[in-house]
Amino acid sequence: MNADQLCGLLAEPTRLRVYSAVVLGAGTPGQVVEQTGLELAVVSKALQRLNKSELVVADQDGLHADLDAFKDAVRAGRPEREPLSADPARDNVLRAFIRDGKLTHFPTVPAKLQVVLEYLAAGFEPGKSYSEPEVNEILQRWHADYATLRRQLVDYWYLTRTDGIYSRAS
Repeated sequence: MNADQLCGLLAEPTRLRVYSAVVLGAGTPGQVVEQTGLELAVVSKALQRLNKSELVVADQDGLHADLDAFKDAVRAGRPEREPLSADPARDNVLRAFIRDGKLTHFPTVPAKLQVVLEYLAAGFEPGKSYSEPEVNEILQRWHADYATLRRQLVDYWYLTRTDGIYSRAS
């Protein structure tokens, strides 16, 4: 069941109340009636619909709600994420600091900072010279504090600087 189907199913207030009662421990239609104040016919109809979608299951032990339905619906609707690195360990580091093409925060662990800086340095063409404003423009796409990024790229030898001209270190 996808998120739209799940929301549509629970958009009906009586079904939502019935589902909630089952989540909160109502194990029989009679207990659902007691907890919700709804009539048995209304509860039965809602349970049929919830059972048909497998959001509520009835067995010999009573009624049970599928508590993973929401997580499953969200996961099913999530687009596949393109890895930022073919190396799973590096990808995990990059994923922790880069979201939607932006550096969310600076790593404090030097090894992780190096992974991030190496990834950012790959955005500069080897052998090409860049003026400081060009470097700033490229780095500003990643993070508002482009000056710190520029300094770190130079400090860690991913970029070299000579007379205000930058180039990617080989």
